[in-house]
Amino acid sequence: KNVIGARRAAWRIISSIEAKEVERNENESKITKVKHYREKIESELTTICNDVLSVLDSHLVPAATSSESKVFYLKMKGDYLRYMAEFSTGEVRKEAGNKALAAYKAAIEVASKDMLPTSPIRLGLVLNFSVFYYEILNSQDEACTLAKQAFDDAISGLDKLTDDSYKETTLILQLIRENLSLWTSSKGNEDDGDKDDEDD
Repeated sequence: KNVIGARRAAWRIISSIEAKEVERNENESKITKVKHYREKIESELTTICNDVLSVLDSHLVPAATSSESKVFYLKMKGDYLRYMAEFSTGEVRKEAGNKALAAYKAAIEVASKDMLPTSPIRLGLVLNFSVFYYEILNSQDEACTLAKQAFDDAISGLDKLTDDSYKETTLILQLIRENLSLWTSSKGNEDDGDKDDEDD
């Protein structure tokens, strides 16, 4: 998690720097260096994502027996495919996006059937799936609908939770609410401030 998080953050920063340098169009040598560094980060991200996805597909997803483990590993698969889609372009982005969508949908199907709306695993899934809809598929309506429904369903069950699960559940609900506020207040504006449970 920390390895991929640091590289995702570095990729966002270096991509922003590259875009500004290209816009200025003053120093071709600097642009080339920044581009090479971005490509190096993308290569490292690709390797990490492919390694994790290989373990998930070969071992963890097939061996998952409980609903919690199935949802957890399918969500993780969706997350790492989403990370691939974040920095990829063209067919690679499209393929990663389609596979992430399938993984998230499979996880939602199990979670909706077998887990309480207040489950932190289910809410973490919804949090990241809604970010996927917003950032990768550019579908604000789908992101907001999914997040709002999960938020409303979980709020109604908060009074039945123990102290430990209450804290974890309310933390994730806060992130969902922050995203909903951001997405509805900045309609039509792109923002990199979306929260997912992998952010530090």
